[in-house]
Amino acid sequence: MAQAAGVSASTVGRVWRRHGLKPHRVATFKVSHDPQFTEKLEAIVGLYLAPPDRALVLCVDEKSQIQALDRTQLWLPLRQGRHRTQTHDYKRHGTTTLFAALSTLDGKVFGTCLPRHRHQEFLRFLRQIDAETPAELDLHLIVDNYATHQHPKAKAWLKLRPRFHLHFTQPAPPG
Repeated sequence: MAQAAGVSASTVGRVWRRHGLKPHRVATFKVSHDPQFTEKLEAIVGLYLAPPDRALVLCVDEKSQIQALDRTQLWLPLRQGRHRTQTHDYKRHGTTTLFAALSTLDGKVFGTCLPRHRHQEFLRFLRQIDAETPAELDLHLIVDNYATHQHPKAKAWLKLRPRFHLHFTQPAPPG
């Protein structure tokens, strides 16, 4: 670029820094091919911005394969002239799956860690949400299209509980 502009490389660097330009950094994105993407996006954003009366909107997600780690020795406490220290190594305790739901109304988080990521654990998490939210409120859950959300047993459980409404962020599940 410096050669093409007829200036030195350091001049190009100064201009880039002054204007916050970082051409070596690239952000990626992917446009959805779902023909109903716009309608779904508007419906979900609408739930967030103007939730139905007597309803709670929850953004639900799971993070699987989280490593449960522990340091091999206790930390040494702070003392005058010395910062807290810890060992460099750790002990593995397997993995866990975090299930979490964020209330868009007040920022409250419902969450639990379970050993696996199957429909049984998803149902257990839904039961927790059911127990921890006021029974008179409808629950609108924004979920992705993960298989556990569409399992026949999850669908059957949800069918018996009309206060639960699932809204999928990706293409609608078949059936």
